[in-house]
Amino acid sequence: MATILELSGMILLDILPKRESVNADQYCETLDQLRHAVQCKNLDSCMAELSFNTPTHTHTHTAQRTKEWLEHYRWGIIPHPAHSPDLAPSDFHLFGPLKGHLGGKKFEDEDELIGEIRDWFSKLDANFFTQSIYSLLPNA
Repeated sequence: MATILELSGMILLDILPKRESVNADQYCETLDQLRHAVQCKNLDSCMAELSFNTPTHTHTHTAQRTKEWLEHYRWGIIPHPAHSPDLAPSDFHLFGPLKGHLGGKKFEDEDELIGEIRDWFSKLDANFFTQSIYSLLPNA
């Protein structure tokens, strides 16, 4: 699952299909979707400042294709400490509360689960995102 946030909330929720792994092609496709979503919301002025919070030991953003994509659009990567868990720091701010929300609930199928996730994200206050993201920045 990839989540992309703006100061007023989420602009893209991309859920990886069951039994698929993230690879450079899929990662760049999600980046293209994000770029389009940002343009559609008239957030082009933010594009130059867009950075990704991704573990440095994952290969999706270090693949040559992804590096070229990020360099072409001048998008950066927020540093991630070595020997850290296999989650980007922002994931701790998202998945802990989401896990708490989903805890104990039962779903008939994957579509019902995805619907609940989408609904949960859509109801979050914008401050949830800004506080989480700003807490990751140095000297915040």
